[in-house]
Amino acid sequence: MKTISVAHSPDADDIFMYYAIKFGWVSAKNAKFENIAADIETLNQATLKGEYDICAISFALYPFVKDDYALLKTAVSFGEGYGPKLIKKIGTKLKRNFKVALSGEFTTNALLFKIAYPNARITYMNFLDIENAVLDGTVDAGVLIHESILTYNNELEVEREMWDIWVELSGGGLPLPLGGMCLRRSIPLHSAIDYENTLIKAVEVANKNRRVLAPMLLEKGLIRVDAQTLDKYLDLYANDNSVNMSEVQYKALDKLYELGYKNGFYENLIKSQDFLIPSEYEELRAK
Repeated sequence: MKTISVAHSPDADDIFMYYAIKFGWVSAKNAKFENIAADIETLNQATLKGEYDICAISFALYPFVKDDYALLKTAVSFGEGYGPKLIKKIGTKLKRNFKVALSGEFTTNALLFKIAYPNARITYMNFLDIENAVLDGTVDAGVLIHESILTYNNELEVEREMWDIWVELSGGGLPLPLGGMCLRRSIPLHSAIDYENTLIKAVEVANKNRRVLAPMLLEKGLIRVDAQTLDKYLDLYANDNSVNMSEVQYKALDKLYELGYKNGFYENLIKSQDFLIPSEYEELRAK
């Protein structure tokens, strides 16, 4: 049986969405999934090098890997009125060229931040280190992602919500695209369809069995936060909108890529739905 590498981040929503496979509740027809966890920018860089068969990525990375990876329709994270937060020490007044810590060059928050704050001095670091870097004065501010948007130190305050930046840049009415998954194009089409369907089923099963799965993950020490924070976080990022991308989510992605293109970060303007796995192929074969 073929082994397929699936890389995801160690944050709660990724682990939650993947572990229906890890626990054997869902499986692919003719492949064994082997999972690897790493922070999102490590995964972005790994995808640029083509290291994994299936990989979680920041949506902002995708135009750079579109020729080698297809965009998956599932295991997606979008913000609806929330998202990463630009934080600083309480009472700090940020200068025009303030020094800021971001979680990675190819993250979605970095793309939006660079458009909104062209004069800021950016340093990149692991997302787990950003809060302390602001507290100890290494940087003036930082953009928090993942669970840290719910648990940051009370000496810090929000300078600006990335959601507000997104609304301002996009014109409003669209969810904030954060991250998704992609699959290596060299995988045969019938296998690629099976792997995507397996992941769709895993996210669906995880979501429907949240009250069973979440305590299991906590008991095994797989999650960095407590039960209450996990519940709140899953409400935000692992929900019915994570199972299968909707038309409004595709529109949001296209707006993100349009903003990146117009601001000189991408060479070409792309439409997200042009880069999906053509799953209708299997439907035609079945007729």
